[in-house]
Amino acid sequence: MPVQFFDTYTRQLETFRPLDPAGKAVKLYTCGPTVYNYAHIGNFRAYVFEDLLQRHLEARGYVVERVMNLTDVDDKTIRGCRNLGVRLADFTKTFKDAFFADLDTLRIKPAQAFPAATDYVERMIAMIADLVEKGIAYQAEDGSLYFRISKFPDYGKLAHLNLDELRPSGRIANDEYEKESVGDFALWKAWDEADGDVRWESPWGPGRPGWHIECSAMATALLGDEIDIHCGGVDNIFPHHEAEIAQTESCTGKKFVRTWLHNAHLLVDGAKMSKSAGNFYTLRDLVEKGWTGREIRYALITVNYRLPLNFTLDEGLPGARAALGRIDEWARRLAEKATALPSAAPAELAALVEGFFTALDDDLNISGAMGQLFDLIRDSNRALDAGTLDDDAAAALLAAWQRINAVLCFEADAVAIPAEVLALVEERKAVRAAKDFAASDRLRDAIAALGWVVKDSKDGQKLSPK
Repeated sequence: MPVQFFDTYTRQLETFRPLDPAGKAVKLYTCGPTVYNYAHIGNFRAYVFEDLLQRHLEARGYVVERVMNLTDVDDKTIRGCRNLGVRLADFTKTFKDAFFADLDTLRIKPAQAFPAATDYVERMIAMIADLVEKGIAYQAEDGSLYFRISKFPDYGKLAHLNLDELRPSGRIANDEYEKESVGDFALWKAWDEADGDVRWESPWGPGRPGWHIECSAMATALLGDEIDIHCGGVDNIFPHHEAEIAQTESCTGKKFVRTWLHNAHLLVDGAKMSKSAGNFYTLRDLVEKGWTGREIRYALITVNYRLPLNFTLDEGLPGARAALGRIDEWARRLAEKATALPSAAPAELAALVEGFFTALDDDLNISGAMGQLFDLIRDSNRALDAGTLDDDAAAALLAAWQRINAVLCFEADAVAIPAEVLALVEERKAVRAAKDFAASDRLRDAIAALGWVVKDSKDGQKLSPK
């Protein structure tokens, strides 16, 4: 089965065919954060989905070149630095550094490039100048420049808007606006007092770029005029991605993006996330509550990206912890049984392994893929219990898990066993050999009090963190 994705533009499931004539190189652009605050879990729902996309493409033999932008100049970042009375670069650096730390916590693979908008203003000015020369952009009375949507007949087709049925609204000065506010959008904003010292010189006077032109400049600078896949949340479809298509294709004369992928919204406890509702969480908030990065990753990744995700602290995260515990125990059992040189897994188990990847080929059907994984865990555990899974087959399954985990990134964190715990385990081994089972039970409780669980098996004591 070929890899297929649901393209937002065509509203159809499409077979994925890269622009690369050899069919292996993939150019992927993903909208990154606006660095005016700490990213919240709704943002990370998108970034985790995009990480799954990249990892699965790589598992299928593609070579992915990924760019993720950092929006470090827009209405929000300017307001933030002005409110604190600090330089824009100093204000955004705090949140850039935090974002990279959060990516690491969630085990998200770094992009090849994380361009910051402020480093590409010169290219933005050049693109705007090209649009002016073509008569597609014009300068308003206040000195700002706008894109004439009447000059781009396909405007609205990504969002599937019928512009004739929507009320025209003249010029749109803000970076973000409502779906019904269809109008010429800002490419360059003339400087005013509200911008403080945030300004660049241009042929049209001092000012700064609009939000939409930023991604067009960074994407084409680093990936070229045409890219394979562009991702983002559904809230980016209009106006941001609609504007990206219009201004980029007007400059290049080429189809900007081959495939558009958008993830649905994240809800918290069934409601839209908001600070006023008390259900607004950053990644850091959840870590402070005792949840790990891989548990949060599991909760964010195991619902298909096009479906709304209801994120819950009382069910979703505990469920993630339990599921990961089951995976950990299975991997531990395979590792104990496996020999150094795997042969082949039994055919029915090998089919479940391949079924995992085949499910992801179908528009990243993660639910189907996880179903295959847990069927594999169930069936191989039964074979281990029955003694019908030999050492070589266990090694083959362990290697298969490593292939699957390269996509999911769910492996257990390495945990150093404290010397005090190791000493108690050795002492318990001695008292059990002496058949002093009362002392053995006391030592087991002492080990548990230190956060570790010891289990007895025919192969000796097995130690694991609680």
